[in-house]
Amino acid sequence: MLEKLYDAVTGAGENGQAKKQDEPFNGVVHVSALSLTKIADGLINPKLVLAWLLNAVGAPGFLIGLLVPVREAGALLPQLILARWVEASTRRKWFWVTGSVIQGGSALSIAAAAMFLDGRAAGWAVVACLGVLALGRSFCSISQKDALAHTIPKQRRGSISGAAGSTASLGVLGFGILLAAGIIPLTTVNIAGAVAAAGAAWFLGAMIFSALREPAQEPKAGEDTVFSAFVAPFFQDAQLRRFVLARSLLTATALAPPFIVMLSASADEESLGHLGPLVLASGAASILSAYVWGRLSDNSSRKTLMAAGALGALTFAVTGLAGLMVEGSFGTGFYGMAASAAAIFFAQVTHEGVRAGRKLHLTDMASDSNRARYTALSNSLIGLVLLLGGAFGSLSDTTGPAWTLIVLAALCACAVPVAALLQEVQRRD
Repeated sequence: MLEKLYDAVTGAGENGQAKKQDEPFNGVVHVSALSLTKIADGLINPKLVLAWLLNAVGAPGFLIGLLVPVREAGALLPQLILARWVEASTRRKWFWVTGSVIQGGSALSIAAAAMFLDGRAAGWAVVACLGVLALGRSFCSISQKDALAHTIPKQRRGSISGAAGSTASLGVLGFGILLAAGIIPLTTVNIAGAVAAAGAAWFLGAMIFSALREPAQEPKAGEDTVFSAFVAPFFQDAQLRRFVLARSLLTATALAPPFIVMLSASADEESLGHLGPLVLASGAASILSAYVWGRLSDNSSRKTLMAAGALGALTFAVTGLAGLMVEGSFGTGFYGMAASAAAIFFAQVTHEGVRAGRKLHLTDMASDSNRARYTALSNSLIGLVLLLGGAFGSLSDTTGPAWTLIVLAALCACAVPVAALLQEVQRRD
């Protein structure tokens, strides 16, 4: 039964690569656990859910502005330190389990803070708990690629991630439908309850992932685990430098959605008036594209990054130019809602492509001996880039969100030739 389910998910068949005895079971474990944690990510989305929650409890605006940088950069920057712990371990899955438990506990703490505190106290408590959650996310990020590589062969890994992304998107889409239809009223208690549900999903995901049949690895020790050894690959491997540059340029796809949301709002509309349609558009885009991007990445993660960069450049350029044509907004009424939802849809499709391509490219580019440090080094560097990306908020205040989107489109366009210089790394073992 498990083998049939795994074959359906990954496309494996009689002509596929020979599977190890535990591979079908491990495939189901990966898809199940990742689906739960991705649903949790959607329920606690800092750009929408936590921002609304802090606004509802009266937290200051500068604390709301800290949500995305704290979550994203906080999950990436610690990885150079964590990578040494991971490489010294015999099984990577326990780091992923630990990270999920940390995230689950942090989510429950955020929900409690929102229900029992208000104002500045609630804001600081949520930001602090989000910082702890980001640390747990860092544990998961640094260990997941190694655990995947040790239990699933090449040309199956992208399908695993894509299937989990599409499955999770169904859950997030359902959440958006319930919000848009008013079945879940936008109250502090209800949204805090959704955050608590995210915590439960992380706990369940940790329990499932603990059953992964991961073979023991020979731990690294000695001089090879000193800090300088983790930084050295950036100077020694030209392909890694190109990958980091391409990924840095493609962070534009993560930074762009808030500026699309800014364009979608008129001066007399409430800031969350389009929350339901935007959540639905984002969820639909993930459902329709995550698995497709994953399968494309199994064939060529390099071409996936090129395609995602080109689509991002087109999407953000068209959106920015449309914003300039109507003096900084998409307009009002149904037209405004439809245009902003369409822009969010294609922006999310682009972002799914970047995520699928860059995750699989790094997984397949690195070897078992250096995958953890390559992941840690690239993620830490991207954490710094995301912190610098906060400058786009100042640019938007000066020139407006439409021009900011045009600049982000240019970054995506520059990523295409950089990604073209990457090597094809998808080869059968």
